[in-house]
Amino acid sequence: MSAEAPVLFTTDADGIGTLTLNRPAQLNAFDLGMVDAWRVALEAAEDDERVKVIVVTGAGRAFCAGGNFDEMAKFSELDSMGRKDFLYRHVHRIALTLERMEKPVIAAINGAARGAGCDMALMCDIRLMASSATLAESYINIGLMAGDAGAWFLPRLIGTARALELFWTGRVVEAEEAERIGMVNRVVPDAELLNATYELARTIASKPQQAVRFFRRAVYQSQSMALATHLDMVSSHMAVLEDTPEHRAGIAAFRNRPLAKK
Repeated sequence: MSAEAPVLFTTDADGIGTLTLNRPAQLNAFDLGMVDAWRVALEAAEDDERVKVIVVTGAGRAFCAGGNFDEMAKFSELDSMGRKDFLYRHVHRIALTLERMEKPVIAAINGAARGAGCDMALMCDIRLMASSATLAESYINIGLMAGDAGAWFLPRLIGTARALELFWTGRVVEAEEAERIGMVNRVVPDAELLNATYELARTIASKPQQAVRFFRRAVYQSQSMALATHLDMVSSHMAVLEDTPEHRAGIAAFRNRPLAKK
């Protein structure tokens, strides 16, 4: 893939796929080409059996500054149905691809994430954040709202009241606060961000992958399920996992360990 491509995707020997937003001169603000390349890269990672975990990060000093203003000007020239259709056919497909994705997705937030860039980080399963990075739901400052599912993801992470405060003020959230209120899992020094992210990714990639994927499915699907329905589903998952080679190997390894270590 060309280094000039708006999104780069690479894989390593541990099964970690890295999706890099690659418009550093524009602070990785997305245009239509980047949105579509982002979706294509996610779909390729989803279909590639070598890929076990996906890392999303930005090139340069930003994660993603949100929408490119030139692109937004073109967006404004459309009529209301054209704008809705643009979101449906392009931006929304990223959220829907991530929703159905069974592989873990980790955001390495290396710098500023604004508006849709913040929301793209929220769509990932886990977020690690550099200590100098910042987040902001900045739509309100230009009289807009999140059209890409930010208003769906953020309340589920930090609660309704906190989410509304951030949406209504558009204020910048520093890394320490982001960790405290649950927008991100962990804050690490800038120089350690990628090392910490790949260490976590390799840990997850080393685990039985069918169980990893069933956990992801169960956690997200349970958000719209009654308890009885959830229990019925996970009993099926458990029954299937009992038959997997990874489960049998894990049980055999446990039984063969010295008693003192069990």
